[in-house]
Amino acid sequence: MTQLKDKAIQAMLLGEWQNATTLNKKLLSENPKDIDALNRLAYAFTILGKIKDAKSTYRKVLKLDILNQIAIRNIKKLTELGPRQLAKNTASIKYVNNIFLEETGKTKIIYLVNTTAPKIIALLTTGQPVIIAIKRSKIFVLDQSKQYLGVLPDDIGKRLIKLIKGGNIYEACIKSATEHNVSVFIKETKRAARYKNQPSFPQAENQDFSLKGKTNIKDYGIGEEDGSYSFETEEES
Repeated sequence: MTQLKDKAIQAMLLGEWQNATTLNKKLLSENPKDIDALNRLAYAFTILGKIKDAKSTYRKVLKLDILNQIAIRNIKKLTELGPRQLAKNTASIKYVNNIFLEETGKTKIIYLVNTTAPKIIALLTTGQPVIIAIKRSKIFVLDQSKQYLGVLPDDIGKRLIKLIKGGNIYEACIKSATEHNVSVFIKETKRAARYKNQPSFPQAENQDFSLKGKTNIKDYGIGEEDGSYSFETEEES
Protein backbone atom coordinates (compact mmCIF):
# COMPACT_ATOMS: atom_id res chain seq x y z
CA MET A 1 0.00 0.00 0.00
CA THR A 2 2.75 2.46 0.97
CA GLN A 3 4.68 1.77 -2.25
CA LEU A 4 1.54 2.27 -4.34
CA LYS A 5 0.78 5.52 -2.51
CA ASP A 6 4.31 6.79 -3.16
CA LYS A 7 3.92 5.98 -6.87
CA ALA A 8 0.58 7.81 -6.96
CA ILE A 9 2.09 10.92 -5.37
CA GLN A 10 5.12 10.79 -7.65
CA ALA A 11 2.89 10.58 -10.72
CA MET A 12 1.12 13.74 -9.58
CA LEU A 13 4.38 15.59 -9.01
CA LEU A 14 5.65 14.55 -12.45
CA GLY A 15 2.45 15.65 -14.12
CA GLU A 16 1.60 12.12 -15.27
CA TRP A 17 -2.10 12.72 -14.81
CA GLN A 18 -3.48 9.63 -16.56
CA ASN A 19 -1.11 7.39 -14.62
CA ALA A 20 -2.02 9.25 -11.43
CA THR A 21 -5.67 8.50 -12.12
CA THR A 22 -4.97 4.78 -12.53
CA LEU A 23 -2.80 4.55 -9.41
CA ASN A 24 -5.21 6.43 -7.16
CA LYS A 25 -8.08 4.27 -8.41
CA LYS A 26 -6.06 1.20 -7.39
CA LEU A 27 -5.58 2.67 -3.93
CA LEU A 28 -9.32 3.29 -3.69
CA SER A 29 -10.12 -0.26 -4.75
CA GLU A 30 -8.23 -1.36 -1.64
CA ASN A 31 -9.64 1.37 0.58
CA PRO A 32 -12.66 3.30 -0.78
CA LYS A 33 -12.47 5.67 2.20
CA ASP A 34 -8.92 6.86 1.47
CA ILE A 35 -9.57 10.62 1.50
CA ASP A 36 -6.09 11.57 0.30
CA ALA A 37 -6.43 9.27 -2.71
CA LEU A 38 -9.85 10.69 -3.47
CA ASN A 39 -8.53 14.25 -3.38
CA ARG A 40 -5.61 13.31 -5.63
CA LEU A 41 -7.94 11.55 -8.06
CA ALA A 42 -10.28 14.55 -8.18
CA TYR A 43 -7.34 16.86 -8.86
CA ALA A 44 -6.08 14.62 -11.67
CA PHE A 45 -9.59 14.57 -13.16
CA THR A 46 -9.57 18.39 -13.06
CA ILE A 47 -6.30 18.63 -14.98
CA LEU A 48 -7.57 16.12 -17.54
CA GLY A 49 -10.65 18.27 -18.07
CA LYS A 50 -13.04 15.72 -16.54
CA ILE A 51 -14.81 18.31 -14.42
CA LYS A 52 -17.95 16.25 -13.70
CA ASP A 53 -15.81 13.37 -12.46
CA ALA A 54 -13.73 15.78 -10.37
CA LYS A 55 -16.81 17.27 -8.71
CA SER A 56 -18.36 13.89 -7.98
CA THR A 57 -15.08 12.68 -6.46
CA TYR A 58 -14.79 15.75 -4.24
CA ARG A 59 -18.40 15.11 -3.13
CA LYS A 60 -17.33 11.60 -2.06
CA VAL A 61 -14.65 13.23 0.08
CA LEU A 62 -17.21 15.51 1.71
CA LYS A 63 -19.48 12.56 2.49
CA LEU A 64 -16.57 11.08 4.44
CA ASP A 65 -15.32 14.37 5.88
CA ILE A 66 -17.74 17.27 5.60
CA LEU A 67 -15.08 19.75 6.78
CA ASN A 68 -12.32 18.64 4.41
CA GLN A 69 -10.82 21.96 3.30
CA ILE A 70 -9.15 20.70 0.12
CA ALA A 71 -12.43 19.34 -1.21
CA ILE A 72 -14.39 22.41 -0.11
CA ARG A 73 -11.97 24.84 -1.78
CA ASN A 74 -11.57 22.92 -5.00
CA ILE A 75 -15.23 22.16 -5.57
CA LYS A 76 -16.01 25.83 -4.94
CA LYS A 77 -13.40 26.84 -7.50
CA LEU A 78 -14.71 24.33 -10.05
CA THR A 79 -18.21 25.72 -9.56
CA GLU A 80 -17.24 29.41 -9.74
CA LEU A 81 -14.81 29.36 -12.68
CA GLY A 82 -16.17 29.14 -16.18
CA PRO A 83 -14.98 26.55 -18.74
CA ARG A 84 -12.57 29.02 -20.40
CA GLN A 85 -10.83 29.98 -17.16
CA LEU A 86 -10.63 26.35 -16.05
CA ALA A 87 -9.06 25.41 -19.38
CA LYS A 88 -6.53 28.21 -19.00
CA ASN A 89 -5.64 27.15 -15.46
CA THR A 90 -5.23 23.47 -16.28
CA ALA A 91 -3.22 24.20 -19.43
CA SER A 92 -0.63 26.08 -17.39
CA ILE A 93 -0.27 23.15 -15.00
CA LYS A 94 0.27 20.63 -17.81
CA TYR A 95 3.61 22.13 -18.82
CA VAL A 96 5.09 22.72 -15.36
CA ASN A 97 7.63 19.93 -15.82
CA ASN A 98 9.48 22.08 -18.35
CA ILE A 99 9.17 25.23 -16.25
CA PHE A 100 10.57 23.74 -13.07
CA LEU A 101 13.80 22.24 -14.40
CA GLU A 102 16.33 22.93 -11.66
CA GLU A 103 19.86 24.16 -12.27
CA THR A 104 22.35 24.31 -9.41
CA GLY A 105 23.04 27.91 -8.43
CA LYS A 106 20.58 29.28 -10.99
CA THR A 107 17.17 28.26 -9.68
CA LYS A 108 15.42 28.35 -6.34
CA ILE A 109 12.04 27.51 -4.82
CA ILE A 110 11.24 30.12 -2.19
CA TYR A 111 8.31 30.59 0.19
CA LEU A 112 6.97 34.14 0.30
CA VAL A 113 6.50 36.02 3.56
CA ASN A 114 3.72 38.50 4.39
CA THR A 115 1.50 36.90 1.78
CA THR A 116 -1.69 38.47 0.47
CA ALA A 117 -5.24 37.48 1.43
CA PRO A 118 -6.40 33.87 0.87
CA LYS A 119 -9.05 35.22 -1.52
CA ILE A 120 -6.30 36.34 -3.91
CA ILE A 121 -4.11 33.28 -3.35
CA ALA A 122 -7.08 31.14 -4.34
CA LEU A 123 -6.81 32.43 -7.91
CA LEU A 124 -3.11 31.58 -8.33
CA THR A 125 -2.18 28.75 -10.65
CA THR A 126 0.89 26.54 -10.70
CA GLY A 127 3.20 27.78 -13.46
CA GLN A 128 1.63 31.25 -13.55
CA PRO A 129 4.29 33.91 -14.34
CA VAL A 130 4.85 36.56 -11.66
CA ILE A 131 6.77 39.82 -11.44
CA ILE A 132 9.64 40.41 -9.02
CA ALA A 133 10.03 44.11 -8.21
CA ILE A 134 12.40 46.03 -5.95
CA LYS A 135 10.86 48.46 -3.48
CA ARG A 136 12.09 49.73 -0.10
CA SER A 137 15.12 47.38 -0.08
CA LYS A 138 12.87 44.36 -0.49
CA ILE A 139 11.75 42.20 -3.39
CA PHE A 140 7.99 42.18 -3.82
CA VAL A 141 6.28 39.47 -5.86
CA LEU A 142 3.30 40.59 -7.95
CA ASP A 143 0.94 38.99 -10.41
CA GLN A 144 0.80 40.16 -14.03
CA SER A 145 -1.63 42.95 -13.13
CA LYS A 146 0.83 44.18 -10.47
CA GLN A 147 -1.34 42.95 -7.61
CA TYR A 148 0.70 42.20 -4.50
CA LEU A 149 1.25 38.53 -3.61
CA GLY A 150 4.07 38.58 -1.04
CA VAL A 151 7.73 39.36 -0.33
CA LEU A 152 10.92 37.32 -0.57
CA PRO A 153 12.65 36.62 2.76
CA ASP A 154 15.08 39.44 3.63
CA ASP A 155 18.34 37.51 3.32
CA ILE A 156 17.71 36.18 -0.15
CA GLY A 157 15.96 39.38 -1.19
CA LYS A 158 18.98 41.52 -0.35
CA ARG A 159 21.26 39.20 -2.31
CA LEU A 160 19.03 39.30 -5.38
CA ILE A 161 18.68 43.10 -5.22
CA LYS A 162 22.47 43.40 -5.43
CA LEU A 163 22.62 40.97 -8.35
CA ILE A 164 19.72 42.57 -10.21
CA LYS A 165 21.18 46.04 -9.86
CA GLY A 166 24.48 44.60 -11.11
CA GLY A 167 22.90 43.33 -14.31
CA ASN A 168 21.50 39.87 -13.55
CA ILE A 169 18.04 39.05 -14.93
CA TYR A 170 15.51 36.66 -13.38
CA GLU A 171 12.09 35.23 -14.20
CA ALA A 172 9.67 33.70 -11.74
CA CYS A 173 6.43 31.75 -11.57
CA ILE A 174 4.13 30.22 -8.97
CA LYS A 175 5.31 26.81 -7.75
CA SER A 176 2.57 26.09 -5.20
CA ALA A 177 -0.17 27.93 -3.33
CA THR A 178 -2.29 26.98 -0.36
CA GLU A 179 -4.51 29.19 1.77
CA HIS A 180 -1.69 30.95 3.62
CA ASN A 181 1.45 29.75 1.81
CA VAL A 182 2.81 30.64 -1.61
CA SER A 183 6.08 29.39 -3.07
CA VAL A 184 7.70 30.73 -6.23
CA PHE A 185 10.25 29.23 -8.59
CA ILE A 186 12.90 31.80 -9.50
CA LYS A 187 15.35 31.25 -12.34
CA GLU A 188 18.43 33.25 -13.33
CA THR A 189 18.11 33.89 -17.08
CA LYS A 190 21.12 36.17 -17.49
CA ARG A 191 24.28 36.53 -15.39
CA ALA A 192 26.24 39.79 -15.56
CA ALA A 193 29.93 39.46 -16.43
CA ARG A 194 30.96 40.84 -13.04
CA TYR A 195 29.15 37.95 -11.36
CA LYS A 196 30.30 35.18 -13.71
CA ASN A 197 31.69 33.15 -10.79
CA GLN A 198 28.93 34.00 -8.33
CA PRO A 199 25.87 31.74 -8.31
CA SER A 200 22.58 33.47 -7.62
CA PHE A 201 21.64 30.80 -5.11
CA PRO A 202 24.66 29.31 -3.30
CA GLN A 203 24.26 25.75 -2.07
CA ALA A 204 24.31 26.83 1.58
CA GLU A 205 21.31 29.09 1.04
CA ASN A 206 19.31 26.26 -0.53
CA GLN A 207 18.86 24.70 2.89
CA ASP A 208 17.29 27.90 4.22
CA PHE A 209 14.76 28.73 1.55
CA SER A 210 14.11 25.71 -0.67
CA LEU A 211 11.00 23.59 -0.44
CA LYS A 212 11.84 20.73 1.92
CA GLY A 213 10.46 17.21 1.74
CA LYS A 214 7.66 16.30 -0.61
CA THR A 215 6.21 18.94 -2.84
CA ASN A 216 2.54 19.48 -2.08
CA ILE A 217 0.08 19.41 -4.92
CA LYS A 218 -1.63 22.78 -5.00
CA ASP A 219 -5.01 23.18 -3.36
CA TYR A 220 -7.09 26.31 -3.61
CA GLY A 221 -7.81 28.48 -0.56
CA ILE A 222 -10.84 30.72 -0.31
CA GLY A 223 -10.82 33.65 2.13
CA GLU A 224 -12.92 36.74 2.76
CA GLU A 225 -10.24 39.41 3.07
CA ASP A 226 -9.42 41.69 0.17
CA GLY A 227 -5.67 41.94 -0.13
CA SER A 228 -5.51 44.10 -3.23
CA TYR A 229 -3.75 47.45 -3.25
CA SER A 230 -1.93 49.64 -5.71
CA PHE A 231 1.78 49.02 -6.17
CA GLU A 232 4.56 51.05 -7.70
CA THR A 233 7.97 49.66 -8.52
CA GLU A 234 11.12 51.43 -7.39
CA GLU A 235 11.54 52.82 -10.90
CA GLU A 236 8.02 54.30 -10.89
CA SER A 237 8.27 55.91 -7.46
